Amino acid sequence: MTLSYLISFGVSLIFSFVLTWFVRNLAMGRGWVAPPIQHRDLHEIPLPRLGGIPIVFAFLVAIGAALLIGRHSPASDILPSVRPLLTILIPGTLIFLLGVYDDIHSVGPYTKFAVQGVAAVMLFAGGLRILELPVLFGARHFAWYIGLPITVLWVIGITNAFNLIDGLDGLAAGSALFSTVVVFVVAVFNGSTLVSLLTLALAGSILGFLRFNFNPATIFLGDCGSLFIGFMLSALALAGAQKAPTIIAVAIPVVSFGLPILETTLSVVRRLISGRPLFTADREHIHHKLLEHGMSPRKVVVILYAVSALFALLSLFLLWPSGNTLGLVLLVIGTGIWFGVQHLGYLEFWEIRRVAQRTIEQRGIFVNDLAIRRAIEELKSSGDYAHICDILKSAFSNNDFDGFILSVKSLSDESSADSDAWLGENRCFEWEKATASAFRNQKAVWNLTLELVTSADQWLGAIKIYRFYDDRPLLVDTNLLTSGFPMVLADALGRALDAEEGIIPESVTGTQFLEAEAS
Repeated sequence: MTLSYLISFGVSLIFSFVLTWFVRNLAMGRGWVAPPIQHRDLHEIPLPRLGGIPIVFAFLVAIGAALLIGRHSPASDILPSVRPLLTILIPGTLIFLLGVYDDIHSVGPYTKFAVQGVAAVMLFAGGLRILELPVLFGARHFAWYIGLPITVLWVIGITNAFNLIDGLDGLAAGSALFSTVVVFVVAVFNGSTLVSLLTLALAGSILGFLRFNFNPATIFLGDCGSLFIGFMLSALALAGAQKAPTIIAVAIPVVSFGLPILETTLSVVRRLISGRPLFTADREHIHHKLLEHGMSPRKVVVILYAVSALFALLSLFLLWPSGNTLGLVLLVIGTGIWFGVQHLGYLEFWEIRRVAQRTIEQRGIFVNDLAIRRAIEELKSSGDYAHICDILKSAFSNNDFDGFILSVKSLSDESSADSDAWLGENRCFEWEKATASAFRNQKAVWNLTLELVTSADQWLGAIKIYRFYDDRPLLVDTNLLTSGFPMVLADALGRALDAEEGIIPESVTGTQFLEAEAS
């Protein structure tokens, strides 16, 4: 058995190396190269994107060699039956042909998903299926109409996950190599000779190609390579899970494919949050973010190799599940992902954090908003200037502003209602929190000036509310302040002026209003 495994790996490695060299030179000589797409590609010269061809052919040659050895060597006990082998290879070939066509002519995302869905259904029909998820649903066994969409989702997700991380020289192939090793170890652990044979052949094919794909690359994996590798790993994980304990069958594949799954999840979530189409390319993948931190492409690939190796190592701990092993592994992974995402600096997740913080502080927002609403209700029945000032002091004592300045303009005593003679700001009331004065000479002031225009379209002055810059968020609904509050305050001041002076200013046109400003 060991000899057959070594021959399978060695044949795939050698053939992949030789075929990659041949395909690269042939493509360069014939001009079968792809120019860089400036907004997302990092290479500067046209390079061939047909790296999947030598990988697939080397893989098939290695499988053929293993079958010949098993048939003619009595010492070999590896002779997989044809049916389970074809169950994986036929849909795998379909995915490969889809990738080749996409590399040459370009295929839309929905067409890709449709073909991948057909391949996933072929796996399901051949017996490679997900019919239970004990980690989430206990020992419940799914009916076929539930297991089928879950299986299709798994295959399409993993297939495209490896395609999605194919953005740096050697990244997708190297990450897939670590995942392939995990699938091989699990297959050996469970005594699955077919999966062990296929994973070794795939690992050798990837390793031989990686010699030409590592930075600086001279040939790219292309969709024919990344889609094929992703599909084969999803299928082999299903095949290896058929006779495995439930935790091994479910948890190990998910953890071992950690980097591409993480990349796919981040891409989907951040595009949904930002309202961008899900299937448009961008430069905000994990490797792009690391490049923005000043790292070289080679250093980024090495770091992500280490991440893939860590995922692979953690997944292997689940081969001997005991006690809280799964919980501990998930805790380590979750903590690492949390700190990693924070370090990458995605704006979308900062916004989620802000919303979450806002939710936690919702009680404070309620208190502050209620203070303004109570002030609005009290101002509706107030007509005394001193009472108005007390209402304002009470309202702003209970919110996150540090003070206010109320400036009221009125007509001169000698002026008639038709006169344009103004005394100017002859009433000015200032109030500030006792705790705010300590910051006056240390921090800048943020202020909002609200013009006071009555419901009868009469302008009576302005109120400027301000706060000193601080790390604390502004826990108040500013729309509440800028909509109903100024008019109600202006009406109250109008009644106060009418009671005190017997007149109120004439209506003025909109062009005479002072514009509300935030400075």
